[in-house]
Amino acid sequence: MKHLLTTQGLAKDDAILLLDTAAQMAATQSRENKKLPTLRGRTVVNLFYEDSTRTRISFETAAKRLSADVINFSAKGSSVSKGESLKDTALTLHAMGADAVVVRHSASGAAHQLAHGGWLDAGVLNAGDGMHQHPTQALLDAFTIRRHLVGGVGHDGRGTDTSAGADLAGLRVAVVGDVLHSRVARSNVYLLHTLGAEVTLVAPPTLVPVGVETWPCRVSYHLDETLEQWQPDAVMMLRVQRERMSGGSGAFFPSPMEYSRKFGFDARRLAVLPDHAIVLHPGPMNRGLEISAAAADHERSVIVEQVANGVAVRMAALYLLLSGETGQTTDERNAQ
Repeated sequence: MKHLLTTQGLAKDDAILLLDTAAQMAATQSRENKKLPTLRGRTVVNLFYEDSTRTRISFETAAKRLSADVINFSAKGSSVSKGESLKDTALTLHAMGADAVVVRHSASGAAHQLAHGGWLDAGVLNAGDGMHQHPTQALLDAFTIRRHLVGGVGHDGRGTDTSAGADLAGLRVAVVGDVLHSRVARSNVYLLHTLGAEVTLVAPPTLVPVGVETWPCRVSYHLDETLEQWQPDAVMMLRVQRERMSGGSGAFFPSPMEYSRKFGFDARRLAVLPDHAIVLHPGPMNRGLEISAAAADHERSVIVEQVANGVAVRMAALYLLLSGETGQTTDERNAQ
């Protein structure tokens, strides 16, 4: 695997290998010395054109835990603010000998352009491009779901994960909220489908993207009906991305109170779910809007665990990216 740009077209065997490798990485993180010598001498550049806390720190932690040299690049305060193009930045990184570039960009397709533009030889890992894809977020979500619902780990995190080699066949996942602006939703739909899970998107019509009928999932406009009748094994709440809403949130729903009443996840809706069901959120959360404090802090919420799992998943992605142990995605095979 030269690059990890999207979950669409990611082969099932490669997805399972990533999850299994992440499980092995996670097992090392309970030790006193968490560092591994695997990527010693390699240079990983975190190239972030958008604000980020969790993802940037997670990738930095993952690379350092693998003993890689890490260079953090932020568009603010760099030559980008002076008008430097993505191409010129990439040529600079190439000249510096970067082995892997983790990129987050506001423009959809920026990661693909960086990977296939012929500007650098490094592997490219997409940390989120516009409203397009965020593959490692989907992988950490799938890892968390598999660990609890297949591997037998309890809500308290106790128990041995026995899910190695397993997929998510037969599981039902409801993805709820601002699907229109969410790269997390797009990434999860394709990855979860590849792993055998059934996915239902739940959102008001104004927050469902055009062309969603071509995605491998169902669509519902009624949260209560979906929870009560479909009985999902996992509910993934999405952040309402007001910063991406042209004209403000009022152009998409009447008021925050109305949105929360119809599509917010609270203790009442949590009680409707099966006892084994878990609640996820990619973060950061708008408490009181898409999810209540009671639901976010409930013992069946795995939101904090997702952060820890993100480090293990990104360690696995960097390791496999730089060691070349996985196969190619459909996108990479077609490009040849």
